[in-house]
Amino acid sequence: MSNQKNIAETVAAMLLEVEAVQVRPDQPFRWSSGWYSPIYCDGRLTLSFPKVRKFIKSEFIQLIKKEYPTVEAIAGVATAGIPQGAMIADELELPFLYVRSKAKGHGKENLVEGKLTKGQKVVVIEDVLSTGGSSIKAVEALREAGVEVLGIVAMFTYGFDVMEQNMADADLKFNTLSNYTTLVVEFSHRHDLSEKIMASLHEWRRDPAKWQPREIDA
Repeated sequence: MSNQKNIAETVAAMLLEVEAVQVRPDQPFRWSSGWYSPIYCDGRLTLSFPKVRKFIKSEFIQLIKKEYPTVEAIAGVATAGIPQGAMIADELELPFLYVRSKAKGHGKENLVEGKLTKGQKVVVIEDVLSTGGSSIKAVEALREAGVEVLGIVAMFTYGFDVMEQNMADADLKFNTLSNYTTLVVEFSHRHDLSEKIMASLHEWRRDPAKWQPREIDA
């Protein structure tokens, strides 16, 4: 499958089919940042479904071959990027690394695990991009270790302006298989959503930091 729009739609549909995405505008989730969110995407659930897992792995690989043909190693961001990253590295017959959220408190106290080679060209695998903060921290750790990060590839992005700005500030290229807008459209195909709910979903996407839950008639 080569058409990016079709890929985005297929991945969004798969996320909904395996219930990796929940939409609750009337009972929103609360993120660790304190933001309220009417939607939550847990890409790790896709690993439990072989057909979905295989499709996503295949599309990751095609995207990497197209956008990052000089890649020499794959790195996963702990924890969600590790399993997909390992499968991708195995298929591409490339070295695999992973980056911890924080350094170990014992032993070598490593932040980056795996065999590093100075100047090695690395693509970072993530499942979901929100603000991009954790991904950028992983990239910074890899850069400090002396490798060249070509970019980040993720399964899904909420598409926040702040994420795109953070990536630009970090001089970091990124690509995703699917995105929030496509997901909302796919969700609307499966559910009879009121105009108020659709408006609320789009309002959150435009300004998640200021969005507040409110009573919405379905």
